[in-house]
Amino acid sequence: MRACIVLFACMQPQIRQQGEHECLHRDMMVGFGKWSWSPLQLENPFAGADDDGQEGAGKVHLWHGAEDLVVPVSLSRYISEKLPWVVYHELPKSGHLFLIGDGMADTIVKSLLLGDDHPSSASALTASS
Repeated sequence: MRACIVLFACMQPQIRQQGEHECLHRDMMVGFGKWSWSPLQLENPFAGADDDGQEGAGKVHLWHGAEDLVVPVSLSRYISEKLPWVVYHELPKSGHLFLIGDGMADTIVKSLLLGDDHPSSASALTASS
């Protein structure tokens, strides 16, 4: 959590370099505007990575809080069902800003490094709030 807050604080000038209004405007355009492409058109960025014998080497992990009131959780579920190279992690007691929750950034990094089957990763991901 502390590392996430420090990173966020350090990024503030870059995030708002064009002004707070422009920053919010861009967020609204992405969130509510028409896209010229569909996420389902994305190709696996790690195509061929599993050829080296490491299972799961070429996967994109997507985390989503089940209580998210900003982005519908059904969207992430649908995308992960359609794109076999996406590994979906739904956090049952989390909302849109789950990443800044206490210890979540560390939990996600542990999950990526140790795998979801590791006890310290799996228990923390299901108990997130």
